[in-house]
Amino acid sequence: MVKIYSTSWCPWCVKAKDYFKIKGVEYSEINVADEHEFREEVFAVSGQRSVPVIDINGKIIVGFDREKIDRALEEK
Repeated sequence: MVKIYSTSWCPWCVKAKDYFKIKGVEYSEINVADEHEFREEVFAVSGQRSVPVIDINGKIIVGFDREKIDRALEEK
């Protein structure tokens, strides 16, 4: 399962979502700008207040890092 914490105005979030689409990876998106509780959730899982934060089967990736994303997807 792939989950991405993002905002609509974050360019790196858009790049990450586009990358998932290109690779044919289904994901669920949580827009942290919409709900305060999700901001706390993203901080709890990553220790960060920035986005994107990507959760691939429990592997947390902060930012858009293709190598880390690809490695985590291979481990799926």
